[in-house]
Amino acid sequence: MSKPHLILSDVHRHYGEGERLVRVLEAASLTVHSGELVALVAPSGAGKSTLLHLCGLLESPQGGEVELMGIKTSRLGDRGRTQLRRSTVGYVYQFHHLLPEFTALENVSMPQLIAGRTPAEAEKRSMELLDLLGVAPRASHRPAELSGGEQQRIAIARAAANHPRVILADEPTGNLDPETSDIVFNALASLIKDEGAAALIATHNHDLARRADRIVTLKNGLVVDHQL
Repeated sequence: MSKPHLILSDVHRHYGEGERLVRVLEAASLTVHSGELVALVAPSGAGKSTLLHLCGLLESPQGGEVELMGIKTSRLGDRGRTQLRRSTVGYVYQFHHLLPEFTALENVSMPQLIAGRTPAEAEKRSMELLDLLGVAPRASHRPAELSGGEQQRIAIARAAANHPRVILADEPTGNLDPETSDIVFNALASLIKDEGAAALIATHNHDLARRADRIVTLKNGLVVDHQL
């Protein structure tokens, strides 16, 4: 078995207090290994986004432990959490959030430049990713000149630019038609395997979820195996 990149242990997360207390996660546990793609399928409002935010250190649990690459994050301060998130996690949203004034190549290069890579290093890595995802011929195009599927594949390339060990995706094909969804999901799955990342992907698409290595859902605040 490959090494776990992401481990949640008895994680609790609630919002509000008193009569308005909403318990979203109760003793939720999950392990995702290197090269493993786990699909998270659950109804709207069940806590999928909350779970992804906890995994990506965008939120902190009220109890339990989130462990990334062997590091127990409950012991980290805000600065340490931010540094670990930047060096470890790649996030893909439902909407691509590409910067409209920059080309596809520049959008993928930017996080690498921020991380300290040279322009030549960033361009080389970016072109490798764009080629892997089948959009290299569109490298010089701005987002408005690209189709929805092309935009989302470039957003995936950007999320993977700094070699994240954990990739989190929140409905990455939610705005796409079925045929384009299929292309984008396959590209994302190929990237995860090639990079050896651990991936947790929230999706409402059961057909796509069946292609994952494992399917989980949220039930009564717990993460449980899901049988479709």
